[in-house]
Amino acid sequence: MKKGFFTIMSAQFFSSLADNALFVAAVELLRTSGADEWQRAALVPMFALFYVILAPFVGAFADAVPKGKVMFFSNSIKVVGCLMMLFGTHPLLSYAIVGLGAAAYSPAKYGILTELLPPSQLVKANGWIEGLTIASIILGVLLGGQLVGPHASQWLLGVDLPGVDLGIDSPAEAAIASLVSLYVIAAVFNLRIPRTDAPLQFLSLQPLTLINDFRHCNARLWEDKLGQISLATTTLFWGVSGNLRYIVLAWAAAALGYGTTQASSLVGVVAVGTAVGAVVASVAMKLDRATSVIPLGIMMGLLVIVMNVISNVWVAAPFLILLGGVGGYLVVPMNALLQHRGHNLMGAGRSIAVQNFNEQACILALGALYSGLTKVGLSAFGAITIFGLLVAGTMWLIRRWHQNNTVVHKAEVDRLLQLARDEGH
Repeated sequence: MKKGFFTIMSAQFFSSLADNALFVAAVELLRTSGADEWQRAALVPMFALFYVILAPFVGAFADAVPKGKVMFFSNSIKVVGCLMMLFGTHPLLSYAIVGLGAAAYSPAKYGILTELLPPSQLVKANGWIEGLTIASIILGVLLGGQLVGPHASQWLLGVDLPGVDLGIDSPAEAAIASLVSLYVIAAVFNLRIPRTDAPLQFLSLQPLTLINDFRHCNARLWEDKLGQISLATTTLFWGVSGNLRYIVLAWAAAALGYGTTQASSLVGVVAVGTAVGAVVASVAMKLDRATSVIPLGIMMGLLVIVMNVISNVWVAAPFLILLGGVGGYLVVPMNALLQHRGHNLMGAGRSIAVQNFNEQACILALGALYSGLTKVGLSAFGAITIFGLLVAGTMWLIRRWHQNNTVVHKAEVDRLLQLARDEGH
């Protein structure tokens, strides 16, 4: 891997670490302030909101400006959202601003991989970035859980700045204040990301032009006989996984009687498995064989439903590792295939923006559904059943879709697989 790759990885790690720790702190802030559970569940779709709204613009922006600068600007927006939450703005609105920064960050983060590395290293690079992202989720939720716990929060609340009263008087607020330092570390790495040789693309200042361009890019990726399968798979995976992060917190409270600090550790356990699956996939899988992992999506959905019968943490921990491992092995090759097709069809930044739009729209829709059902009394066990059936059933349909493509559009699918085979070696 080139030297700049590890700088990108470091910037991504610390920024994502802060995002995930902030999520747990925001959940605790809402809980201790007496907010209804549907508001805590709504943190997930609120984070996804600007991914959907700004999708036509952030991809074009990432292709028009050096991607290291894009990542720095985006990280700065996350700091603003974090400070808003600290100083009294409603956590849902504040976390949406953090999501705005993440929405602008993502096309640059993934897009620079296709500029810096050859296609033959894309699966391995995705294994690295997904593995480190998942590691940041593990450590982030664990860090957030510990920061709002009794030991760390007592120490943080005891720290006083001479002559300065920030009005921080709760464990959640102390945790949020401490997370600003992680965003600052990420910003330092952002500034050291190298400029690649990829030419910058023209950025239109006409919103309708950008929207039409995005709509065209979205249509091209959905029409591509491999792009549509990988996009459908990653869209569903991240739509469910994004919401599963909160559902595991709710399930741990209902099934195991856990509080925020203990429940956050189980979210980390799922991510441990995902990281292992991602690393194994990055070593074992080739770009042209990515579609062979589709049956794992059906298996993942069925495993989610099994959570309902688990009530012992010693059973839950290894089971959640298995669940995460299946997901990690599924998403890495499909994500690499999607990036490969997107880069060939429209350019890195735009293709990642299309991917983000679809995935985050799924998170937004499923999160809104879950929040709404929670508001009318749905239990965590009911949500798990719905999500599991949704994943298994939809992945079965995606499998049938791909099988139909290999028959009806055999020549085109064979041509695209040969292209992936040629560029993946």
